[in-house]
Amino acid sequence: MVPAVSQQLRVLPGEFVVEHLGDGAPAPDGEWLALVRAPEGLTVIRPARPDERDRWTAFYGGDTAHAVDVPGMLAALLAPLAADGIPVFVASTFHADVVLVPSERVAAARAALRTAGHIIA
Repeated sequence: MVPAVSQQLRVLPGEFVVEHLGDGAPAPDGEWLALVRAPEGLTVIRPARPDERDRWTAFYGGDTAHAVDVPGMLAALLAPLAADGIPVFVASTFHADVVLVPSERVAAARAALRTAGHIIA
Protein backbone atom coordinates (compact mmCIF):
# COMPACT_ATOMS: atom_id res chain seq x y z
CA MET A 1 0.00 0.00 0.00
CA VAL A 2 1.27 3.46 -0.91
CA PRO A 3 1.35 5.88 2.02
CA ALA A 4 -0.65 9.09 1.62
CA VAL A 5 2.03 11.70 1.01
CA SER A 6 0.43 14.88 -0.29
CA GLN A 7 2.86 16.89 -2.38
CA GLN A 8 2.95 20.36 -3.92
CA LEU A 9 3.69 19.98 -7.64
CA ARG A 10 4.12 22.38 -10.49
CA VAL A 11 4.10 21.84 -14.21
CA LEU A 12 7.37 22.92 -15.77
CA PRO A 13 7.01 25.24 -18.76
CA GLY A 14 7.24 23.78 -22.24
CA GLU A 15 7.28 20.23 -23.47
CA PHE A 16 10.12 17.73 -23.47
CA VAL A 17 11.42 14.74 -25.39
CA VAL A 18 13.19 11.73 -23.95
CA GLU A 19 15.96 10.30 -26.07
CA HIS A 20 18.62 7.63 -25.76
CA LEU A 21 22.15 8.21 -26.96
CA GLY A 22 24.40 5.17 -27.36
CA ASP A 23 27.08 3.97 -25.01
CA GLY A 24 29.94 6.46 -24.75
CA ALA A 25 27.98 9.34 -26.28
CA PRO A 26 29.06 12.73 -24.95
CA ALA A 27 26.63 14.95 -23.10
CA PRO A 28 24.83 17.12 -25.65
CA ASP A 29 25.41 20.83 -25.96
CA GLY A 30 22.44 23.09 -25.43
CA GLU A 31 19.54 22.94 -23.04
CA TRP A 32 18.45 19.83 -21.23
CA LEU A 33 16.43 19.05 -18.12
CA ALA A 34 18.21 15.85 -17.09
CA LEU A 35 21.02 13.55 -18.17
CA VAL A 36 21.37 10.01 -16.87
CA ARG A 37 24.32 7.88 -17.86
CA ALA A 38 23.80 4.15 -17.45
CA PRO A 39 25.75 1.14 -18.73
CA GLU A 40 23.67 1.07 -21.93
CA GLY A 41 24.17 4.75 -22.75
CA LEU A 42 22.98 8.25 -22.02
CA THR A 43 19.35 9.24 -21.53
CA VAL A 44 18.56 12.89 -22.21
CA ILE A 45 15.44 14.82 -21.27
CA ARG A 46 15.45 18.07 -23.20
CA PRO A 47 13.05 20.71 -24.52
CA ALA A 48 11.09 19.56 -27.56
CA ARG A 49 11.77 21.19 -30.91
CA PRO A 50 8.76 22.32 -32.98
CA ASP A 51 8.93 19.36 -35.37
CA GLU A 52 9.28 16.61 -32.75
CA ARG A 53 6.59 14.16 -31.74
CA ASP A 54 6.23 12.07 -28.58
CA ARG A 55 6.22 15.10 -26.31
CA TRP A 56 6.16 14.89 -22.53
CA THR A 57 4.97 17.33 -19.88
CA ALA A 58 6.89 17.50 -16.60
CA PHE A 59 5.46 17.66 -13.08
CA TYR A 60 8.08 18.74 -10.54
CA GLY A 61 7.85 18.03 -6.83
CA GLY A 62 10.55 20.48 -5.76
CA ASP A 63 8.03 22.53 -3.79
CA THR A 64 7.81 19.53 -1.43
CA ALA A 65 11.54 18.86 -1.32
CA HIS A 66 12.54 15.82 0.70
CA ALA A 67 15.62 13.91 1.74
CA VAL A 68 16.64 10.93 -0.37
CA ASP A 69 15.72 8.49 2.42
CA VAL A 70 12.05 9.52 2.80
CA PRO A 71 9.99 6.51 1.72
CA GLY A 72 6.91 6.71 -0.46
CA MET A 73 7.35 10.13 -2.05
CA LEU A 74 7.71 8.90 -5.62
CA ALA A 75 5.27 6.01 -5.11
CA ALA A 76 2.63 8.51 -3.96
CA LEU A 77 2.87 10.19 -7.37
CA LEU A 78 3.19 7.10 -9.52
CA ALA A 79 0.43 4.99 -7.98
CA PRO A 80 -2.51 7.22 -9.01
CA LEU A 81 -1.04 7.68 -12.49
CA ALA A 82 -0.59 3.93 -12.91
CA ALA A 83 -4.12 3.30 -11.64
CA ASP A 84 -5.41 5.53 -14.45
CA GLY A 85 -3.16 3.89 -17.06
CA ILE A 86 -1.01 6.97 -17.60
CA PRO A 87 2.56 6.21 -18.74
CA VAL A 88 5.40 7.99 -16.94
CA PHE A 89 9.09 8.67 -17.29
CA VAL A 90 10.88 9.74 -14.12
CA ALA A 91 14.09 11.58 -13.31
CA SER A 92 14.91 12.02 -9.65
CA THR A 93 17.05 14.74 -8.16
CA PHE A 94 18.64 14.92 -4.74
CA HIS A 95 15.58 16.74 -3.32
CA ALA A 96 12.63 15.88 -5.53
CA ASP A 97 11.30 14.04 -8.54
CA VAL A 98 10.43 15.04 -12.09
CA VAL A 99 7.54 12.94 -13.37
CA LEU A 100 6.91 13.22 -17.09
CA VAL A 101 3.65 12.15 -18.71
CA PRO A 102 2.76 12.14 -22.40
CA SER A 103 1.56 15.66 -23.18
CA GLU A 104 -1.72 14.39 -24.59
CA ARG A 105 -2.46 12.83 -21.17
CA VAL A 106 -1.61 15.86 -19.01
CA ALA A 107 -5.26 16.71 -18.19
CA ALA A 108 -5.88 13.13 -17.02
CA ALA A 109 -2.63 13.19 -15.03
CA ARG A 110 -3.62 16.43 -13.29
CA ALA A 111 -6.99 14.93 -12.37
CA ALA A 112 -5.45 11.68 -11.07
CA LEU A 113 -2.88 13.53 -8.97
CA ARG A 114 -5.44 15.97 -7.54
CA THR A 115 -7.82 13.11 -6.70
CA ALA A 116 -4.93 11.47 -4.82
CA GLY A 117 -4.57 14.62 -2.70
CA HIS A 118 -1.68 16.35 -4.43
CA ILE A 119 -1.73 20.10 -5.06
CA ILE A 120 -0.76 21.31 -8.52
CA ALA A 121 0.24 24.96 -8.77
